[in-house]
Amino acid sequence: QVQLVESGGGLVQAGGSLRLSCAASGRTFSEYAFGWFRQAPGKEHEFVGGISWSGSNTYYADYVKGRFTISRDVAKNTVYLQMNSLKPEDTAVYYCAAYAGPIRTYYSGGYGYWRAYDDWGQGTQVTVSS
Repeated sequence: QVQLVESGGGLVQAGGSLRLSCAASGRTFSEYAFGWFRQAPGKEHEFVGGISWSGSNTYYADYVKGRFTISRDVAKNTVYLQMNSLKPEDTAVYYCAAYAGPIRTYYSGGYGYWRAYDDWGQGTQVTVSS
């Protein structure tokens, strides 16, 4: 099991930027692929993006593509979500998730499913005002 702690959320005006961080501990960082999800009030968890074990592959939901960027820093055991051009509809609690399941499943689309992941952080609130 890996422990995940998100940070970096807050209140920002539309058009602004935030960078979320997800610090991982407890297991070897390179054993995991990661994903970012979000949940708005009254809605299900929604895929935002994913990053592979090496960081060479990234995946994004259409509604954030071109605005959000995922990266990972092995030296810091941290995954980042850079969010630019934020919109009010991006308002949600953002969660980091760690995946240690079958590699084939991840690359064939498993990165987009909340329940495919093994561990999750506590979430960080992002609020975008219009």
